[in-house]
Amino acid sequence: MKYLIIPVTPFEQNCSLVWCEQTLEAALIDPGGDAEVLLAGVQENGLHLTKLLLTHGHIDHVGAAAELAARLAIPIEGPQREDAFWLESLPQQSAMFGFPHIPAFTPDRWLEQGDTVSIGNQILEVLHCPGHTPGHVAFFHRASQTAFVGDVLFRGSIGRTDFPRGDHPALIRSIRERLFPLGDEVTFIPGHGPVSTFGYERLTNPYAGDEV
Repeated sequence: MKYLIIPVTPFEQNCSLVWCEQTLEAALIDPGGDAEVLLAGVQENGLHLTKLLLTHGHIDHVGAAAELAARLAIPIEGPQREDAFWLESLPQQSAMFGFPHIPAFTPDRWLEQGDTVSIGNQILEVLHCPGHTPGHVAFFHRASQTAFVGDVLFRGSIGRTDFPRGDHPALIRSIRERLFPLGDEVTFIPGHGPVSTFGYERLTNPYAGDEV
């Protein structure tokens, strides 16, 4: 599996274009906006986009999902259903953050802990990681030891928990009980900022590391 990080929206959200090298089937994880930029990335790499994957319901992670799904007739998978209220509030989120109007939508498939999603011949494992939002999920590609964690964990930081239904203790549990056990060598792509490894964050992160 290969991936390409494409920053989108004024929030510089890391949308990840991931694909199977054998089939050239691809997915976009967290298509937060700038649909034409994302489609250009798909085309430039000669890929066939087959699905959209969402880690959580915040507008900078889902803003282009409904548009792309309708234009390409492809499904939206994720997040976990506890984030339904965030997707229902997309019109309000649009107004609040100065985005073009984005209608509410329901994904084609809600995801749960232990589910898997396929991209060509590649399998991503689903991890329910509440805290930043109650229905937040992460995606883990075991073969390449790569995780896409949305806004749960960042290099040197963690996700905010001051939004509606945020839960700081739950976020720390998600990091320590769902992400770190995957292994120190795992590289993770956060929703914003540079990539890191779970091992580096376990040793150095001032909010969720071993010394906290």
